[in-house]
Amino acid sequence: MNKLFNLFVGIFAIILTTSMTMPLNNDGTQAHIEFKTTSHNFGKIYQNANGKYSFKFTNTGKEPLIIQGVRTSCGCTVASRPSAPILPGESSEITVKYDTRRIGVFHKNITVTSNADNASVVLYIKGEVQAKPKEDVPLKPVNKGFTPVAN
Repeated sequence: MNKLFNLFVGIFAIILTTSMTMPLNNDGTQAHIEFKTTSHNFGKIYQNANGKYSFKFTNTGKEPLIIQGVRTSCGCTVASRPSAPILPGESSEITVKYDTRRIGVFHKNITVTSNADNASVVLYIKGEVQAKPKEDVPLKPVNKGFTPVAN
């Protein structure tokens, strides 16, 4: 019983300490990341097509914005972030590339973490990769006794 009480007190102390270090409200002096859009639909695209999209954002806060990390939901999606701080009023982008070698429907998310008051923003991409249609080979007209030959 004493061990259970000590465990409870320890957990309570951690929660209390953590909540004291977090800001209770935003007075508008922090960085704020504002995306033009947080989702992109590629629609139907062909296999091996360009699966790249750039999410544009602006720092609408009053402090420099630092993108601390960009994490994708799987290895089939790669994202790149700006390494330099984005000053108030300036814009930049998070570039995302989906591996279009895989055929089928996809729904992926990208989590952007920063020092902004909205510290974690989730971006979404979706679409459907289809196999390229087979190209028709033009044939010469059939002559008697001969097989058609490609031009």
